[in-house]
Amino acid sequence: MRGRERQFAIIAGSGFRDFGVGAEGKLVDTPFGAPSGPIRALAYADQSVFLLPRHGDDLLIPPHRINYRANMQALKNLGADAVIAMNTVGLINANLDLGQIAIPDQLLDYTWGREHSIYEGVEHIDHIDFTQPLTESLRQDLLKAANDAGVDIYDGGVYATTQGPRLETAAEVDRLERDGADFIGMTAMPEAA
Repeated sequence: MRGRERQFAIIAGSGFRDFGVGAEGKLVDTPFGAPSGPIRALAYADQSVFLLPRHGDDLLIPPHRINYRANMQALKNLGADAVIAMNTVGLINANLDLGQIAIPDQLLDYTWGREHSIYEGVEHIDHIDFTQPLTESLRQDLLKAANDAGVDIYDGGVYATTQGPRLETAAEVDRLERDGADFIGMTAMPEAA
C-alpha cells in the first residue's frame, strides 16, 4: 500500500494455539454476527498485528461452523487490509516435507453449506474475480520474509479445502491428487473469498 504501512492480521488455525496467549482481546460485532473470538492486537518489532483464533480460544468451533464472514468483517472493521491465514494441512505432494512452510497460490473448494458470500442480495450482488484467489503481492512479501529468515519454504501449490471436521478417506485423497491438490485442509474456503 502506498502512503502507509499495511495493517496485518493473522488468522491462526488449530496448529497455532499458543499465538497471542495472555494478550487481552477485543470483542467486535459485525452485521454477520460475532467472529470466532476476541481479536488481539500484538506487536512484532515496530508492527502492530491483529490476531484472531479461527476456531475460538478453546478450539471448539469446527471448520464447517466457523463464521468466516464475521471473522473477515471484524478484521476489516479494525483496519486490517492484509490477512495472513495460517493453516495446518495434510500433504499430498511427495515433494513437500513435513514441517515445511508452504505458501500456496491456488485453491480447490470441496466445501458445501457454508456461507460463501457477504452479498445476500438485499442491496446488490457482486461477482468477484477469483482467478488468482490469493493476493500475489502478499505472497511475494511472505516468500521474501521467509527467505530472509532462512526458513524452508515451498512456493506455490494447490490447497484443497474439504468440508471437515472428519479427515478424508483414502479414495478421497486419491481423487484430490488427481484433481491437482498438493495440500488438504478444511478452512481456506470460503475464508479466502
